[in-house]
Amino acid sequence: MNTKLLSLYKQSMAGRDAFARRWADCRRYTIPTPDDQTAALFDSTAGDAVDMLAANMFSLLTPPESLWISLARETEFSPDPDNATEYLRRHLNNSNFYTTVHQSYLDLATVGTACLFFSENPIGAKSAFSFTAIPMNDVSILRDGADNITAVFHTASMPAAEMMEKYPAWTPPASLRDSIKQNPEMPLRLVQSVVADAEGYAFTAWIDCGGELENNIVQTGRFETNPYIIFRWSAATGETYGRSPVMRALPDIKTANKVVELVLKNATIAVSGIWQADDDGVINLSNINLTPGAIIPKAVGSSGLTPLRSGADFDVSQLVLGDLRARIRHALLADRLSILSDKEMTATEIIARNTDMMRVLGATYGRLLCEFIRPMVERGLAILARRGAIDPISLHTDARLCYVAPIARLAADERVTQILTFLSAASSVGLAANIDNTAVMNYLGTALHIPEELLV
Repeated sequence: MNTKLLSLYKQSMAGRDAFARRWADCRRYTIPTPDDQTAALFDSTAGDAVDMLAANMFSLLTPPESLWISLARETEFSPDPDNATEYLRRHLNNSNFYTTVHQSYLDLATVGTACLFFSENPIGAKSAFSFTAIPMNDVSILRDGADNITAVFHTASMPAAEMMEKYPAWTPPASLRDSIKQNPEMPLRLVQSVVADAEGYAFTAWIDCGGELENNIVQTGRFETNPYIIFRWSAATGETYGRSPVMRALPDIKTANKVVELVLKNATIAVSGIWQADDDGVINLSNINLTPGAIIPKAVGSSGLTPLRSGADFDVSQLVLGDLRARIRHALLADRLSILSDKEMTATEIIARNTDMMRVLGATYGRLLCEFIRPMVERGLAILARRGAIDPISLHTDARLCYVAPIARLAADERVTQILTFLSAASSVGLAANIDNTAVMNYLGTALHIPEELLV
C-alpha cells in the first residue's frame, strides 16, 4: 500500500510541473510575491483587473449578507432541510470563510485552479468550520476518467521541533534522529495525502525523505468527505488543472509591461538627456552636475557640452499601450463585470446587463457550482451531522441544492422577464382569464426564491 501511495505521489508531482511554470508567469505579472525578483513589474493593469475580478466573484458567488444556500425538500423524509440550512448558514457566518475565500478567488483568476481546505474546529469553538486557502504550488492532484479527484497531495515545510510537537506519536527514524537532536529547527518536508477509496477518503501524512514511507509516516486517518475543495475556472479536455483568464491574456500582459518599461527609459532620456563634449583637457566629466543654474566651464573656441539628439520617438507607444490595456481588461472581464456604473440605468438596461453577465459567466458558474459549492455544502452537512447538530442529510437522495446567490438569480431574471412580458401581452388582448394565477405565482416564487410563507 505504501509503495502504491508513493507512486501516486510521484505521478501527481510530475503532472503538476508543466502547469507550475505557467503559474509562475501568471503570478509574476499580476500578484508577485515580495521575494520575487525574477522580473520587474512596470504596468499594473493586469493586477488591478485580477483584484476586480476576484471582488466580483466574491459579491456574485458568495455574498456574506444574504442567505445563499437553501435545501429544498424533494420527498418526505425525517431530516428537516430548513433546519440544516439554518445551521449551515450560522456556522459559515461565524467561521473565517468570508475572509479566506477571497484568497482562493485570486488564485482562481490568476492560475485557474484554487484549493480551499475545509477542516473541523474543536468542540466549543464558535464555529464548527475552519477554512484555509492553500497555494497551488503546494498541492498536486490526480483525476480519474470521469474528471473526479481521486488523490490530493499537500506538501509543506515545517521545523523538526514543531513537527514532533504536532505529531507526538511519531518517532523519527534513525537517519533523522541525530540531525534533529543537533538542529531542532531543521526544516522537514511534510506530505499530507487524501486518497479516495471504497469507504471514503484515506488520510496519510509522512516525512518526504526521498525514499520509502516506512518509519516516515507520522499520522493516518480517514475522512468521510474530501477536506480539500479544489475548483477550476475552466478546463481543457484531458487536463487535470484549470485555465485562467490571466493565462489567456498573458502575452498581452507581458507586452504591455515591456512597452511601459521602454516608455519609462525613453522618458528618462528625455528628462536627463544624452550629452557629448570635446576632450580638450579642460572639461572634467566627473565634475559636471546637470542641475538647473549650473555653470559648466569650457575652453575658448570649443563647443563645450552639447546635447546628443536621440532618434527615439515613442508617440506610437501610447496607441499600442492603450490597445493592450483594453485587451487585458476585456480578457479579465473588467469591462464586462463592472460593479459600479457611471450613470443611472433603467430596468431594461439592468436586465440586459445581467443577461450579458450570465452569458459571460455561465460556463464558469456551472463548473464552480459542481466543483466548489456542492462539495463544500456536502462536507459542511457531514460535519454538522457527525456532531449531532442536524440529522444526516444527503443531497443525492434526501434533498436538492437550491443556490440563491446573485449569480444564480441572474439566470432567473431573464425567465421572469419573459413571463411578465407574456402576462402583459395576454392581458392586453383579453386572455388574462385563461391564465392560472396561482401557478404563475408559484413559478415566480420558486424562480426568485421567495419564502413559501409569503405565498398564499
